[in-house]
Amino acid sequence: MIIRNGLVFQEDGTFRKEDVYIENHKITDSEDKVTDKTEIDAEGLMVIPGLVDIHSHGAFGYDFSDGDAEGLKEILRYEKRSGITSYCPTSMTLPRERLEKIFNSINDAGTGEDMASVRGINMEGPFLDPKKKGAHVEEWICRPDAEYFRELNRLSGNRVKLVTLAPNMDGAMDFIREAHDEVCISLGHTGTDYDCAAEAMRLGAHHLTHLYNAMPPLAHREPGLIGAAVDDPQCMAELICDGYHIHPSAVRIAFRLFGPERMILISDSMRAVGMEDGEYELGGQKVIMKNRKATLEDGTLAGSATNLFDCMRKAVEFEIPVEQAIFAATRNPAKSIGIYDQVGSIRPGKEADLLLVTEDLELKRVI
Repeated sequence: MIIRNGLVFQEDGTFRKEDVYIENHKITDSEDKVTDKTEIDAEGLMVIPGLVDIHSHGAFGYDFSDGDAEGLKEILRYEKRSGITSYCPTSMTLPRERLEKIFNSINDAGTGEDMASVRGINMEGPFLDPKKKGAHVEEWICRPDAEYFRELNRLSGNRVKLVTLAPNMDGAMDFIREAHDEVCISLGHTGTDYDCAAEAMRLGAHHLTHLYNAMPPLAHREPGLIGAAVDDPQCMAELICDGYHIHPSAVRIAFRLFGPERMILISDSMRAVGMEDGEYELGGQKVIMKNRKATLEDGTLAGSATNLFDCMRKAVEFEIPVEQAIFAATRNPAKSIGIYDQVGSIRPGKEADLLLVTEDLELKRVI
Protein backbone atom coordinates (compact mmCIF):
# COMPACT_ATOMS: atom_id res chain seq x y z
CA MET A 1 0.00 0.00 0.00
CA ILE A 2 1.13 3.53 -0.76
CA ILE A 3 -0.26 6.68 0.86
CA ARG A 4 0.27 9.58 -1.53
CA ASN A 5 0.34 13.35 -1.05
CA GLY A 6 -0.35 13.48 2.69
CA LEU A 7 1.17 15.86 5.21
CA VAL A 8 3.12 13.31 7.24
CA PHE A 9 3.84 13.98 10.92
CA GLN A 10 7.59 13.80 11.54
CA GLU A 11 9.49 12.77 14.66
CA ASP A 12 10.61 16.37 15.13
CA GLY A 13 6.99 17.58 15.32
CA THR A 14 6.78 19.08 11.84
CA PHE A 15 4.64 18.02 8.90
CA ARG A 16 6.14 17.16 5.53
CA LYS A 17 4.35 16.37 2.29
CA GLU A 18 5.61 12.94 1.28
CA ASP A 19 4.48 9.42 0.41
CA VAL A 20 4.35 6.57 2.91
CA TYR A 21 5.19 3.03 1.76
CA ILE A 22 3.69 0.03 3.53
CA GLU A 23 4.56 -3.66 3.19
CA ASN A 24 2.96 -6.31 5.44
CA HIS A 25 1.71 -3.55 7.74
CA LYS A 26 5.24 -2.23 8.23
CA ILE A 27 6.50 1.13 7.06
CA THR A 28 9.25 0.75 4.50
CA ASP A 29 11.66 3.26 3.01
CA SER A 30 11.15 2.53 -0.67
CA GLU A 31 8.33 2.07 -3.16
CA ASP A 32 10.38 -0.75 -4.68
CA LYS A 33 9.78 -2.83 -1.53
CA VAL A 34 5.97 -2.58 -1.79
CA THR A 35 4.24 -5.55 -3.44
CA ASP A 36 0.67 -4.30 -2.95
CA LYS A 37 0.56 -1.15 -5.09
CA THR A 38 -2.87 -0.04 -3.84
CA GLU A 39 -2.77 3.74 -3.49
CA ILE A 40 -4.59 6.05 -1.08
CA ASP A 41 -4.74 9.72 -2.02
CA ALA A 42 -4.25 11.75 1.19
CA GLU A 43 -4.22 15.14 -0.54
CA GLY A 44 -5.34 17.78 1.98
CA LEU A 45 -5.04 15.36 4.92
CA MET A 46 -2.52 14.89 7.70
CA VAL A 47 -0.99 11.47 8.29
CA ILE A 48 -0.30 10.87 11.99
CA PRO A 49 0.63 7.78 14.03
CA GLY A 50 -2.13 5.66 15.49
CA LEU A 51 -2.88 6.69 19.06
CA VAL A 52 -1.57 4.79 22.09
CA ASP A 53 -3.92 4.65 25.10
CA ILE A 54 -2.09 3.22 28.11
CA HIS A 55 -4.92 3.85 30.60
CA SER A 56 -8.45 2.76 29.70
CA HIS A 57 -10.85 0.48 31.58
CA GLY A 58 -13.35 -0.14 28.83
CA ALA A 59 -15.64 1.12 26.10
CA PHE A 60 -18.76 0.36 24.08
CA GLY A 61 -20.56 -1.36 26.95
CA TYR A 62 -17.66 -3.57 28.04
CA ASP A 63 -14.94 -3.40 30.69
CA PHE A 64 -11.63 -5.24 30.96
CA SER A 65 -12.54 -6.04 34.56
CA ASP A 66 -15.49 -8.13 33.35
CA GLY A 67 -12.88 -10.82 32.68
CA ASP A 68 -14.61 -11.56 29.37
CA ALA A 69 -12.33 -12.09 26.37
CA GLU A 70 -15.19 -11.53 23.92
CA GLY A 71 -15.99 -8.24 25.61
CA LEU A 72 -12.35 -7.18 25.38
CA LYS A 73 -12.47 -7.88 21.65
CA GLU A 74 -15.41 -5.49 21.32
CA ILE A 75 -13.45 -2.84 23.24
CA LEU A 76 -10.50 -3.31 20.89
CA ARG A 77 -12.74 -3.00 17.83
CA TYR A 78 -14.24 0.23 19.14
CA GLU A 79 -10.78 1.63 19.91
CA LYS A 80 -9.46 0.82 16.44
CA ARG A 81 -12.47 2.49 14.81
CA SER A 82 -11.79 5.53 16.97
CA GLY A 83 -8.12 5.89 15.96
CA ILE A 84 -6.54 4.14 18.94
CA THR A 85 -4.36 1.40 17.46
CA SER A 86 -2.35 0.45 20.57
CA TYR A 87 -4.13 -0.18 23.85
CA CYS A 88 -3.47 -1.14 27.47
CA PRO A 89 -6.62 -2.51 29.14
CA THR A 90 -6.68 -1.29 32.72
CA SER A 91 -7.84 -3.13 35.81
CA MET A 92 -9.61 -1.83 38.92
CA THR A 93 -9.29 -2.65 42.62
CA LEU A 94 -11.14 -5.94 43.04
CA PRO A 95 -10.85 -9.14 45.12
CA ARG A 96 -7.76 -11.18 44.31
CA GLU A 97 -9.65 -14.15 42.85
CA ARG A 98 -11.47 -11.83 40.45
CA LEU A 99 -8.24 -10.13 39.40
CA GLU A 100 -6.69 -13.52 38.70
CA LYS A 101 -9.58 -14.37 36.37
CA ILE A 102 -9.40 -10.95 34.70
CA PHE A 103 -5.67 -11.06 34.03
CA ASN A 104 -5.89 -14.61 32.71
CA SER A 105 -8.73 -13.68 30.34
CA ILE A 106 -6.45 -11.54 28.20
CA ASN A 107 -4.82 -14.70 26.83
CA ASP A 108 -8.03 -15.50 24.93
CA ALA A 109 -8.54 -12.08 23.35
CA GLY A 110 -6.45 -12.80 20.27
CA THR A 111 -5.75 -10.30 17.50
CA GLY A 112 -7.49 -9.03 14.40
CA GLU A 113 -7.12 -6.41 11.70
CA ASP A 114 -10.24 -4.68 12.99
CA MET A 115 -8.90 -4.53 16.56
CA ALA A 116 -6.44 -2.31 18.39
CA SER A 117 -3.31 -4.18 19.46
CA VAL A 118 -2.99 -5.00 23.15
CA ARG A 119 0.43 -3.64 24.11
CA GLY A 120 0.22 -4.49 27.78
CA ILE A 121 -1.93 -4.30 30.90
CA ASN A 122 -2.22 -1.31 33.21
CA MET A 123 -2.70 -2.54 36.80
CA GLU A 124 -4.44 0.35 38.59
CA GLY A 125 -4.99 -0.95 42.09
CA PRO A 126 -5.21 -2.58 44.53
CA PHE A 127 -2.07 -0.94 46.00
CA LEU A 128 -3.71 2.42 46.71
CA ASP A 129 -4.23 4.91 49.54
CA PRO A 130 -7.79 4.53 50.90
CA LYS A 131 -7.95 8.27 51.53
CA LYS A 132 -7.53 8.89 47.79
CA LYS A 133 -9.39 5.85 46.49
CA GLY A 134 -11.48 7.75 43.95
CA ALA A 135 -13.81 5.27 42.24
CA HIS A 136 -12.03 2.23 43.75
CA VAL A 137 -13.67 0.14 46.51
CA GLU A 138 -11.83 0.62 49.80
CA GLU A 139 -12.40 -2.88 51.23
CA TRP A 140 -10.39 -4.43 48.37
CA ILE A 141 -7.38 -2.11 48.69
CA CYS A 142 -4.27 -3.83 50.07
CA ARG A 143 -0.61 -3.12 50.79
CA PRO A 144 1.86 -3.22 47.87
CA ASP A 145 3.05 -6.79 47.38
CA ALA A 146 5.58 -7.71 44.68
CA GLU A 147 4.64 -11.39 44.72
CA TYR A 148 0.95 -10.52 44.25
CA PHE A 149 1.88 -8.42 41.21
CA ARG A 150 4.10 -11.18 39.84
CA GLU A 151 1.35 -13.78 40.10
CA LEU A 152 -1.09 -11.59 38.17
CA ASN A 153 1.63 -10.82 35.64
CA ARG A 154 2.33 -14.53 35.19
CA LEU A 155 -1.36 -15.27 34.63
CA SER A 156 -1.50 -12.58 31.94
CA GLY A 157 1.47 -14.00 30.05
CA ASN A 158 3.79 -11.30 31.46
CA ARG A 159 1.80 -8.49 29.84
CA VAL A 160 1.68 -6.03 32.76
CA LYS A 161 3.38 -2.78 31.71
CA LEU A 162 2.18 -0.39 34.44
CA VAL A 163 1.41 -0.72 38.14
CA THR A 164 -0.08 2.12 40.21
CA LEU A 165 0.80 2.35 43.88
CA ALA A 166 0.60 4.89 46.68
CA PRO A 167 4.15 5.52 47.95
CA ASN A 168 2.93 6.47 51.44
CA MET A 169 1.46 3.01 52.07
CA ASP A 170 3.29 0.40 54.14
CA GLY A 171 5.46 -1.76 51.88
CA ALA A 172 5.49 0.66 48.93
CA MET A 173 9.21 1.48 49.02
CA ASP A 174 10.10 -2.21 49.27
CA PHE A 175 7.88 -2.88 46.24
CA ILE A 176 9.64 -0.17 44.22
CA ARG A 177 13.10 -1.46 45.17
CA GLU A 178 12.14 -5.01 44.22
CA ALA A 179 10.07 -4.49 41.06
CA HIS A 180 11.17 -1.25 39.36
CA ASP A 181 13.25 -3.18 36.81
CA GLU A 182 10.29 -5.46 35.98
CA VAL A 183 7.48 -2.96 35.37
CA CYS A 184 6.84 0.76 35.03
CA ILE A 185 5.75 1.91 38.50
CA SER A 186 3.26 4.76 38.53
CA LEU A 187 2.48 6.84 41.60
CA GLY A 188 -1.14 7.75 42.15
CA HIS A 189 -4.27 7.49 44.27
CA THR A 190 -2.24 8.84 47.16
CA GLY A 191 -2.10 11.56 49.77
CA THR A 192 1.69 11.45 49.81
CA ASP A 193 3.84 14.45 50.63
CA TYR A 194 6.76 15.75 48.57
CA ASP A 195 9.53 13.94 50.46
CA CYS A 196 7.87 10.54 50.30
CA ALA A 197 7.13 10.94 46.59
CA ALA A 198 10.66 12.14 45.84
CA GLU A 199 12.10 9.09 47.62
CA ALA A 200 9.85 6.78 45.58
CA MET A 201 11.10 8.42 42.40
CA ARG A 202 14.71 8.13 43.54
CA LEU A 203 14.11 4.38 43.97
CA GLY A 204 12.74 4.01 40.44
CA ALA A 205 9.08 5.07 40.18
CA HIS A 206 8.97 7.50 37.23
CA HIS A 207 5.32 7.73 36.19
CA LEU A 208 2.23 9.56 37.45
CA THR A 209 -1.32 8.18 37.32
CA HIS A 210 -3.79 10.81 36.04
CA LEU A 211 -2.10 14.04 37.13
CA TYR A 212 -4.20 16.23 39.48
CA ASN A 213 -6.81 13.52 40.10
CA ALA A 214 -6.73 11.45 43.32
CA MET A 215 -3.74 13.33 44.75
CA PRO A 216 -3.15 16.50 46.80
CA PRO A 217 -3.05 19.76 44.84
CA LEU A 218 0.22 21.60 44.21
CA ALA A 219 0.60 24.12 47.06
CA HIS A 220 3.40 26.60 47.58
CA ARG A 221 4.46 25.12 50.94
CA GLU A 222 3.31 21.57 50.29
CA PRO A 223 4.14 20.74 46.65
CA GLY A 224 3.33 17.06 47.21
CA LEU A 225 3.38 14.46 44.46
CA ILE A 226 2.98 17.00 41.67
CA GLY A 227 6.00 19.01 42.79
CA ALA A 228 8.12 15.87 43.12
CA ALA A 229 7.10 14.71 39.65
CA VAL A 230 7.98 18.04 38.07
CA ASP A 231 11.39 17.89 39.76
CA ASP A 232 12.11 14.37 38.48
CA PRO A 233 13.29 14.73 34.86
CA GLN A 234 12.47 11.06 34.17
CA CYS A 235 8.88 11.23 35.42
CA MET A 236 6.11 11.18 32.82
CA ALA A 237 2.60 12.27 33.77
CA GLU A 238 -0.79 11.07 32.52
CA LEU A 239 -3.55 13.60 31.94
CA ILE A 240 -7.28 13.00 31.42
CA CYS A 241 -8.31 15.67 28.92
CA ASP A 242 -12.04 15.01 28.62
CA GLY A 243 -13.19 18.51 29.58
CA TYR A 244 -14.52 17.36 32.97
CA HIS A 245 -11.59 16.05 35.01
CA ILE A 246 -9.30 19.07 34.55
CA HIS A 247 -9.90 22.75 33.86
CA PRO A 248 -8.47 23.98 30.53
CA SER A 249 -6.05 26.30 32.36
CA ALA A 250 -4.73 23.39 34.43
CA VAL A 251 -4.23 21.41 31.21
CA ARG A 252 -2.13 24.24 29.78
CA ILE A 253 -0.18 24.52 33.04
CA ALA A 254 0.55 20.78 32.99
CA PHE A 255 2.02 20.95 29.49
CA ARG A 256 4.20 23.88 30.57
CA LEU A 257 5.36 22.14 33.75
CA PHE A 258 6.21 18.80 32.16
CA GLY A 259 7.00 19.94 28.64
CA PRO A 260 6.19 18.18 25.37
CA GLU A 261 8.46 15.21 26.19
CA ARG A 262 6.82 14.12 29.46
CA MET A 263 3.09 14.71 29.02
CA ILE A 264 0.86 11.70 28.29
CA LEU A 265 -2.77 11.99 27.28
CA ILE A 266 -4.99 9.14 28.47
CA SER A 267 -8.70 8.49 28.25
CA ASP A 268 -9.20 6.64 31.57
CA SER A 269 -12.37 5.59 29.77
CA MET A 270 -15.00 3.27 31.19
CA ARG A 271 -17.66 1.12 29.54
CA ALA A 272 -20.00 4.07 28.88
CA VAL A 273 -17.73 5.42 26.11
CA GLY A 274 -19.54 5.15 22.80
CA MET A 275 -22.86 4.53 24.56
CA GLU A 276 -25.98 6.51 25.43
CA ASP A 277 -26.46 8.32 28.74
CA GLY A 278 -27.59 5.99 31.50
CA GLU A 279 -26.44 3.75 34.37
CA TYR A 280 -23.27 1.66 34.07
CA GLU A 281 -20.82 -0.16 36.34
CA LEU A 282 -17.16 0.37 37.21
CA GLY A 283 -15.19 -1.67 39.74
CA GLY A 284 -18.34 -3.01 41.36
CA GLN A 285 -19.98 0.40 41.74
CA LYS A 286 -22.87 2.06 39.91
CA VAL A 287 -21.87 4.86 37.55
CA ILE A 288 -24.26 7.42 36.10
CA MET A 289 -23.39 9.02 32.77
CA LYS A 290 -25.12 12.25 31.84
CA ASN A 291 -23.99 14.57 29.04
CA ARG A 292 -20.78 12.53 28.64
CA LYS A 293 -19.88 12.97 32.34
CA ALA A 294 -19.56 9.78 34.41
CA THR A 295 -19.89 9.86 38.21
CA LEU A 296 -20.59 7.59 41.15
CA GLU A 297 -23.84 8.15 43.01
CA ASP A 298 -22.05 10.49 45.46
CA GLY A 299 -20.79 12.65 42.58
CA THR A 300 -17.22 11.31 42.47
CA LEU A 301 -15.83 11.31 38.95
CA ALA A 302 -15.61 7.70 37.75
CA GLY A 303 -13.25 7.55 34.81
CA SER A 304 -14.11 9.33 31.62
CA ALA A 305 -16.72 8.80 28.94
CA THR A 306 -14.37 10.02 26.19
CA ASN A 307 -11.95 8.10 24.00
CA LEU A 308 -8.32 9.14 23.53
CA PHE A 309 -8.83 10.61 20.06
CA ASP A 310 -11.44 13.00 21.42
CA CYS A 311 -9.17 13.79 24.39
CA MET A 312 -6.43 14.76 21.92
CA ARG A 313 -8.88 16.99 20.05
CA LYS A 314 -9.99 18.52 23.35
CA ALA A 315 -6.36 19.32 24.24
CA VAL A 316 -6.03 21.27 20.98
CA GLU A 317 -9.32 23.01 21.75
CA PHE A 318 -7.71 23.99 25.08
CA GLU A 319 -4.89 25.72 23.12
CA ILE A 320 -2.28 22.96 23.33
CA PRO A 321 -0.22 23.13 20.10
CA VAL A 322 -1.34 20.34 17.77
CA GLU A 323 2.13 18.79 17.56
CA GLN A 324 2.35 18.58 21.37
CA ALA A 325 -1.11 17.01 21.58
CA ILE A 326 -0.13 14.40 18.97
CA PHE A 327 3.13 13.59 20.78
CA ALA A 328 1.22 13.22 24.05
CA ALA A 329 -1.13 10.66 22.46
CA THR A 330 1.47 8.74 20.43
CA ARG A 331 5.21 9.05 21.08
CA ASN A 332 5.13 9.74 24.82
CA PRO A 333 2.85 6.90 25.94
CA ALA A 334 4.75 4.52 23.67
CA LYS A 335 8.03 5.56 25.28
CA SER A 336 6.60 5.27 28.78
CA ILE A 337 5.89 1.54 28.44
CA GLY A 338 8.89 0.72 26.25
CA ILE A 339 7.23 0.15 22.87
CA TYR A 340 8.47 3.20 20.95
CA ASP A 341 10.64 0.93 18.80
CA GLN A 342 7.39 -0.54 17.42
CA VAL A 343 4.80 2.26 17.39
CA GLY A 344 4.32 5.92 18.21
CA SER A 345 5.90 7.55 15.16
CA ILE A 346 6.08 7.19 11.39
CA ARG A 347 9.44 5.64 10.60
CA PRO A 348 10.63 2.74 8.41
CA GLY A 349 10.57 -0.51 10.35
CA LYS A 350 7.67 0.45 12.62
CA GLU A 351 4.10 -0.79 12.49
CA ALA A 352 2.04 1.03 9.86
CA ASP A 353 -0.54 2.13 12.43
CA LEU A 354 -1.61 5.35 10.74
CA LEU A 355 -4.49 7.81 10.82
CA LEU A 356 -5.65 10.14 8.06
CA VAL A 357 -7.13 13.27 9.61
CA THR A 358 -8.18 16.73 8.50
CA GLU A 359 -6.36 19.84 9.69
CA ASP A 360 -8.97 20.23 12.43
CA LEU A 361 -8.38 16.60 13.54
CA GLU A 362 -11.47 15.00 12.07
CA LEU A 363 -10.71 11.30 11.70
CA LYS A 364 -11.14 10.15 8.08
CA ARG A 365 -9.43 6.77 7.94
CA VAL A 366 -7.57 4.26 10.13
CA ILE A 367 -4.89 2.18 8.41
